[in-house]
Amino acid sequence: MRRALHGSMRRVLLPLLFFAALLPAAILERLSLDDMALKSTDIVRAKVVGSYADFRGSMIYTHWKVQVVERWKGADRSTIEVLIPGGSARGSHQDVSGAPKLSIGKEYLLFLWKSRSGSTYITGLSQGLFDLGKNAGNEWVVSRAASGEPMIDRATWTPVADESIQMRYAEITARISATLNQGGGH
Repeated sequence: MRRALHGSMRRVLLPLLFFAALLPAAILERLSLDDMALKSTDIVRAKVVGSYADFRGSMIYTHWKVQVVERWKGADRSTIEVLIPGGSARGSHQDVSGAPKLSIGKEYLLFLWKSRSGSTYITGLSQGLFDLGKNAGNEWVVSRAASGEPMIDRATWTPVADESIQMRYAEITARISATLNQGGGH
């Protein structure tokens, strides 16, 4: 009986392991703006002022120093160190699928979360990073391209496609404030 059980488990587990090896390494939960506002520990408009990369275990992380320009949520800090997986350190390079890209000197709207270890990351990888720019009417706008990474809807556990977002800065900041006031996130 025991041998038959092990044999049937092996027949089920081996194909599952084979197909699991074909799946992408990470599947993201698609987050709405409201989800990101409530789940984030910090929401800031910030300017990138520096970076360096180093190993954390076998992974390389790029440490981005950002200077806070405006804050909606989180501790009152003038700078934050944000870690993004991937980068180049000590002669090695790692690319991480779905990891957002920052540029020194550029401003972003960032949805951030702090881990138990105290490290700060972008909420939902590239989902929590919005570029800042001006539109034809000289108004500030935020934008984010759709992530090409596999995503699921948490409610149904079905695959979904991400969507790009572009809106006026005043509109997104009003929405963040309203969400935080309703959800007690301030």
